[in-house]
Amino acid sequence: MKKALLIIDYTNDFVADEGSLTCGASGQAIDTEITKLATDFLTNHDYVIFPTDLHKENDPYHPETKLFPPHNLENTWGRELFGNVGSWFNLHQNDDKVYFFAKNRYSSFVNTNLENFLRTHHIEELYLTGVCTDICVLHTAIDAYNKNFKIIIPQKAVASFNQVGHEWALEHFKKSLGATII
Repeated sequence: MKKALLIIDYTNDFVADEGSLTCGASGQAIDTEITKLATDFLTNHDYVIFPTDLHKENDPYHPETKLFPPHNLENTWGRELFGNVGSWFNLHQNDDKVYFFAKNRYSSFVNTNLENFLRTHHIEELYLTGVCTDICVLHTAIDAYNKNFKIIIPQKAVASFNQVGHEWALEHFKKSLGATII
C-alpha cells in the first residue's frame, strides 16, 4: 500500500516563538520527529506532502480573518516552514516525491487538488503530522476518513496551543475516525 506523510502547517507563524498564532514549545518539540519521519518516508520512496496555510491580509471573504490574527500571509517569514523541517524541505523540495501546496481552509482537502494527487499516485495511507492537532490536522483527518483513506497519527509529531483540544482530538481520531495512533 502506498503511503504519504502530510506535514500540515508547520510554519513560523504556527511554531516559532515570534509567530503570530504560535503553538510555541509544544509545536517546537515535534520538529525532530517530523524531520525523522520525512527522511524515513523519502528513503522508502514514499511521498512527503506539505499542505500549507496561505492567507491575504484583511481578506474580507475569508472566515479566519474574524477568528484569528493575520497569519501565514503570502511572501512573509511567518509562512516559511519552521526549523529542521524547513531545512529538510529546502534540501528536498525538488524531489519528485515531495509536494508543497497552498491551502486556504483548515482541511488540506478543501479547495485543493490533494485528493486528485493522492488518487493519481495510488496513495491509500496517510500519516498526518503538524499543527494544530485540534484544528487543521483534525479537519484534514475528518475529510480523509470521509474519502476512505487509512489514517495514522504519529502522536509525537502533532501539537496544538490547546492541550485539552490536542488530547480530545487524539481520542477523536482513534474512536470516531478509526485512526491508528502510533
